[in-house]
Amino acid sequence: MTYFYVKALHIIFVVTWFAGLFYIVRLFIYNREAQDKPDPERQILQRQFVIMIRRLWLGITWPSCILTVLLGSWMLILYGSFPLWLKFKIGFVVSLLLYHISLHAIYKQQSAGIFKYTSQQLRLWNEVATIFLISIIFLVVIKSALSILWGTIGLLFVFIFLQVGIMIYKKYREHKSSKMD
Repeated sequence: MTYFYVKALHIIFVVTWFAGLFYIVRLFIYNREAQDKPDPERQILQRQFVIMIRRLWLGITWPSCILTVLLGSWMLILYGSFPLWLKFKIGFVVSLLLYHISLHAIYKQQSAGIFKYTSQQLRLWNEVATIFLISIIFLVVIKSALSILWGTIGLLFVFIFLQVGIMIYKKYREHKSSKMD
């Protein structure tokens, strides 16, 4: 019975963690794009984005990450076995944690007024969380070795689809921007 309560809480914090991961990069993008605005608009926007980014990152995303990992570890103990699919899942979660840490580095840079990445680079980096989400969900639901192979192939197609979508969106924005000039 305890296992199911822990699992429910784990899922809740996975959802809030991913919500934070998806939204934080959008805020990084908007904050970066505010750099190109004239004063006082730039200053007003960036002041607001700094507040929003800090509250989301430190108030929701980090706590959700920590609780997800703690509850997942507790579930692992309660589960009592360590099948192959779970080893793969843990590998994805470790990689997701590295992604999370990379976002923390961007958070610290932008908090200090340093913008190392373009909005296009951040848009691409934003899709990494999507890849992790799809990978982990399919792995947990399907759990078979053959499906892991097909899941990897499917993941490659999702990645290609996302890249094409980003390129199309970039061309659309450039076209729209040139019409306004």
